[in-house]
Amino acid sequence: MKKALAIDVGGTKIYNAIIDETGKILSDVEKHSTPKTFDQIKAIFTEIIKKYEKDVDIIAFSTCGEVNNENTKIVGSTGNIAKEYPNMNFKELSTKPVYVENDANCAAWAEAKIGAAKDSKNSVMITFGTGVGGGIIINNKLFKGKSGAAGSMHFKMYPDKRRKCTCGAWDCFEAYTSGPGLAKTAAEMTGNPDVTTYDIIDGVKNSDDKMIEIYNRWHDYIISGVIGLANLFDPECFVLSGSMAEFIQTDRVEKEVNSEIITAPVKIFKATAGNYSGMIGAALLALNSGGING
Repeated sequence: MKKALAIDVGGTKIYNAIIDETGKILSDVEKHSTPKTFDQIKAIFTEIIKKYEKDVDIIAFSTCGEVNNENTKIVGSTGNIAKEYPNMNFKELSTKPVYVENDANCAAWAEAKIGAAKDSKNSVMITFGTGVGGGIIINNKLFKGKSGAAGSMHFKMYPDKRRKCTCGAWDCFEAYTSGPGLAKTAAEMTGNPDVTTYDIIDGVKNSDDKMIEIYNRWHDYIISGVIGLANLFDPECFVLSGSMAEFIQTDRVEKEVNSEIITAPVKIFKATAGNYSGMIGAALLALNSGGING
């Protein structure tokens, strides 16, 4: 059975493990803090690959940033890692084949193959955390778009410039549904810029009327976005993942979305592929590379 050395690259942590073509993790998962400079990041990659490349058939990167359709390089910058990182020449890192894909796309593929969406041919995964990302599966293929940036979830919620997004545009879905987006909504609704997401969740648990109102507004934003995505892509299901997903009421979202969409009813699931879904998805894509829509 073929094996991949999977490396998951985020703004704060880098993970690596050996994974087979069924998605099984065969080794210990190693964790490294993401260095601040390009050269230090490259040095960690080189160290990991030198240690394990003899034991695998391919190197599979799950990385922050959009990746081109040839799965060779990053084509969209990301603000939480060294600014030179998109210049990384991944192919030169190993004598073995090297495969690169966006981390949200990798996680979506893992959910489609071994996770919550494994019984669906069409699914959309949305990751809610510090930012909001996603991946789209159409007819069992990862949808990448013309340049590789499909699924970024930066579609516009309002036309009149109410809130600026981290991407530089105004009123993106991320600006309202991410963790910082929820905190921003709380600041606007309470006049207190120091309210945190933890305050909101604790307030909901303690039946605080204002915190419940803020929490409900957050759900309204999520529901609005999912309705649009459901009408566009007509998936069998949505998979919600990320650190903020545990606070989303999936039954409520599913009920309200299905009351408004014009397509067939859709299911809403929490992600089940686990904390290492990015690595698993990267390995599965690399080893079974039939999932690419160029």
